[in-house]
Amino acid sequence: MFADTTLAALYDSFCPRGRRDDFDFYMPMVMAAEAVLDVGCGTGAMLHEARDAGHQGRLCGLDPASGMIEQARKRSDIEWVLGDLTSCVWGAEFDLVVMTGHAFQVLIEDADLRTSLTAIAAALTPSGVFAFETRNPKAREWERWKPEHAALVTDPDGRTVRMSRQIEAPFDGNVVSFSHTFSSPDWDQVEVSHSTLRFIEAELLARFLAEAGLEIETQFGDWDRSPLTDASPEIITLARLAEKA
Repeated sequence: MFADTTLAALYDSFCPRGRRDDFDFYMPMVMAAEAVLDVGCGTGAMLHEARDAGHQGRLCGLDPASGMIEQARKRSDIEWVLGDLTSCVWGAEFDLVVMTGHAFQVLIEDADLRTSLTAIAAALTPSGVFAFETRNPKAREWERWKPEHAALVTDPDGRTVRMSRQIEAPFDGNVVSFSHTFSSPDWDQVEVSHSTLRFIEAELLARFLAEAGLEIETQFGDWDRSPLTDASPEIITLARLAEKA
């Protein structure tokens, strides 16, 4: 859905800044880092905010969805790259690599995870940090993704748009497949987007990070920095390059 210009333009309405606890968590790290790579930057909202707050260093947003990058490029004082971690090569250039909005969960296959984490490790400066979150599978959030929990927003043209989620394939111990349905009385037809996300256990996540040469510095279970437990909704991870023996 994020390749579609119309739907991409609605993203920040469905995920407004006032409900972005992840931004509150990551922004101090973004402001403290001289060079930041935002992987899966979406509409670029976090980097826009950082620049507005006075960030003077390098800000780079990477996203594979053309509709999202079109929104992000409304500002020209930030680098925007259309692509993913398999199409770009950076060498020790960023003090902070961040993935927000559960973008990490689109890495479905083991090979995708390994390739992406290796690219992130290569992009970090020796003292750099990789900060990201993934939903804790033990909290089973997908069980709340039901059509009756639809959201309504008003688009920039004043039209009401409804978005609902429906599970298409239940959790198989690894992934969940679902659809987003967007509709409006002012549209000729509904728009349906199909997605699959991976829900990875903390123990397996640690092994993938270690394979890529990254070690976990700290983890939290929610945006208030509470400890990670089985009941935590999130697995929020700060990782650094592992010291070489």
